[in-house]
Amino acid sequence: MTDTRPHIGLNAHLLSGAAGYRSAGIHSYIAELLRRLPSAQADLRYTAFASRVAATHIGEMPVRSTWLPTERPWARIVWEQFFQPFVVMQERLDLLHGMAFVSPLSSRCPTVVTIHDLSFTLFPEFFRGANAVYLRWFTRIACQRAARIIAVSEHTRADVIRLYGVPADKVEAIPHGVDARFYPRPASEVAGFRRTHSLPEHFILFVGTLEPRKNLVKLIEAFSNLKSQLSERAGGRLSNLKLMLVGGKGWYYDQIFAAIERFNLQDGVTWAGYVPSDDLPLWYNAADAFAFPSRYEGFGMPLLEAMACGTPVVSSNASSLSEVAGNAALTVLPDDVNALADALHRALSDSALRQDLRAKGLARASTFTWEETARRTARAYRHALAIEDQ
Repeated sequence: MTDTRPHIGLNAHLLSGAAGYRSAGIHSYIAELLRRLPSAQADLRYTAFASRVAATHIGEMPVRSTWLPTERPWARIVWEQFFQPFVVMQERLDLLHGMAFVSPLSSRCPTVVTIHDLSFTLFPEFFRGANAVYLRWFTRIACQRAARIIAVSEHTRADVIRLYGVPADKVEAIPHGVDARFYPRPASEVAGFRRTHSLPEHFILFVGTLEPRKNLVKLIEAFSNLKSQLSERAGGRLSNLKLMLVGGKGWYYDQIFAAIERFNLQDGVTWAGYVPSDDLPLWYNAADAFAFPSRYEGFGMPLLEAMACGTPVVSSNASSLSEVAGNAALTVLPDDVNALADALHRALSDSALRQDLRAKGLARASTFTWEETARRTARAYRHALAIEDQ
């Protein structure tokens, strides 16, 4: 029997099949939606498009892979602009979702596009190479041509409307969720994880790609100030405090390691590299505090994950981060090193504040679910296809 349900194509070529910075936030967004969309709306059917490597990580959703190595930017661009239009026709798609920024210039069906952030437009000095140029030009075009635009936060929604001049009623903010595996773990489990991985007894954690907009040079300077404060105040249990940086190398990261040397923190700051996603919840649980001083984020998923694990959070108040954190984190200006150091000191040493941040963080994180993200995304498809909501 012929399946007459509207057919949605999902460009999932930024779904990563390997460890590294590409398996960060956008990868999680795509993976979580592919897992949950089929049950979010029964009267829609889906086909995902991904690289051969990533296709093996997709669950029950039908998937069509390509021989092109689309984990490389040049190959992904070629597929998106030259091969994808033919796939649209072959699959007889009713709608195509560009799950990360762009859609093909030529498409026989309406498109929906997700905008994760506009950092490549707002901060071009933080990016390099032809891929950044491609994103700057083609994201604008994709937004202007899309039937519906999904922004991952209200702040990103406002950026899209302001910078691209698209009608406000065409752009919907649909925030990320947080997976159920991020929750407070028993002390014995955390202690065992710390021993297994030889983690310090007390540390501040950062999770994210090593790239300029993460503001890690300022974090390292603030950590240096904090160490001086602890030394002057006889830091006690925090005298051997460490800063752990977790995440893959992105670009322009040499300045981060240069800052570690400049502040003589080779013994105080450790880059752990990319860690398996299954281990991340225990990293958050093992940390005394989570620091996220970014200059710009479209959403800021690690902040939400840390709160879901009950870890006190200190964040910048830039872009979408205050929106995600609500009243559940200490927030400071991204360039105020002294304020960042002071906030970290408070989050580490004030037991009443730590309990308050923990309770508020758990409550805040519980309001973000991937099931709701998938439900609202499916509703956006129906809106783009002019199908009445059920």
